[in-house]
Amino acid sequence: MKKTVAVIMGGGQGSRLFPLTQSRCKPAVPIGGRYRLIDIPISNCLNSDINKIFVLTQFNTLSLHRHIERTYRFDIFSGGFCVVRAAEQTQESTDWYQGTADAVRQNLRYIFASNPENVIILSGDQLYRMDYAKMMSVHREKDADVTISVHPVDRATASSMGLMHVDSELAITEFREKPTEEDILDKMQTDSKTMENMGFAGDADKPFMANMGIYLFKADVLRRMLENNNQLDFGKEIIPANIDSHKMYAFPFADFWEDIGTVKAFYDVNMMLTERAPVFSFFDPSAPIYTRPRFLPPTKIDHSIIHHSLVSEGGFLESCEISRSLLSDRTVLRKGSVLKDVFIMGADEMEGREQLEQNRKLGRPDIGVGENSFVERAIIDKGVRIGKNVKITSQEHTEDRDGEFYYIRDGITILPRGAIVPDGTQI
Repeated sequence: MKKTVAVIMGGGQGSRLFPLTQSRCKPAVPIGGRYRLIDIPISNCLNSDINKIFVLTQFNTLSLHRHIERTYRFDIFSGGFCVVRAAEQTQESTDWYQGTADAVRQNLRYIFASNPENVIILSGDQLYRMDYAKMMSVHREKDADVTISVHPVDRATASSMGLMHVDSELAITEFREKPTEEDILDKMQTDSKTMENMGFAGDADKPFMANMGIYLFKADVLRRMLENNNQLDFGKEIIPANIDSHKMYAFPFADFWEDIGTVKAFYDVNMMLTERAPVFSFFDPSAPIYTRPRFLPPTKIDHSIIHHSLVSEGGFLESCEISRSLLSDRTVLRKGSVLKDVFIMGADEMEGREQLEQNRKLGRPDIGVGENSFVERAIIDKGVRIGKNVKITSQEHTEDRDGEFYYIRDGITILPRGAIVPDGTQI
């Protein structure tokens, strides 16, 4: 594993996660109360003994840079690093990244500087816990040129995924990107015996092997596949073009895996974390998810009622009621406020006395949720100021729309970073 380099794809503009990506790239979006999406693949790498990591991104990278610089520091003896590589003009290319394969191609000189034997390519917007050493074991056992992690999905989901046909020896015999034709979908189904051999015996209703976007390449094979061509994407072009000429195998992954590509997927995953026994939990001492230590005091809770919620550090909850919600660092809820099914991302810093007085003179509410305000089914980004007697109710059956200081996406009200909600507002 020490001879493996990880490359994490930061994704494109992140338009489906707007407005959460209005001022940050997808990997920097907060998740789980105090983590960021980028913490997932990086933690999986560290727990798998991979400590040479590149993160490739090109949109709104400041927040991501700052998080990685403050979190992932390696001592000089380990040889490890975690580096953000934003798109740049070079002698070879003056363009932004045009796709996943193009992004890796533009960074080959850096990836190969440490002379790796293998390169693992990961996504920066997924929630899962995986030991990549197990994937490496299959890769080496099969002497594979490429090993691709697969996850079973049902027919309704299959047409939106890259699908692989896998034989009884785990060899990938065919790859189709987002097929919609019924006859092709029929052809891509995996038989029950192969499903059982792959560890998917309990997933008979999910006979399609979906590409998880996790690729393990022999380093020299990756270089050959990317050089002397202008193919832009691994799933759409590189893998299908090389499937007949290279040995490609599947790595079956049966545990929880979710692609956080939309606002609804993001919201549903975070709400799932509030359950008593969620299918994915950050509480696993054998494979922890790392993030930046903030050295904050415990949250102070005064005469409040809390049901099935996660509460992070550095906040203050005063005579409020919280149900099925996630409260990030420095969350402040004032007297009489009620939160139901809400992810509130807190604040980057607490206001000092001078800042409070200055903002109050300007007529701005304090950061957090004001007195006697009710918020339901919402995502509240960092530094939002909600005034007194505000009422934000469920928009579950409402069409998407943009308001003066809010957005509604997939029936979820989103208050973007730094939004100011005046007293008495109703949404």
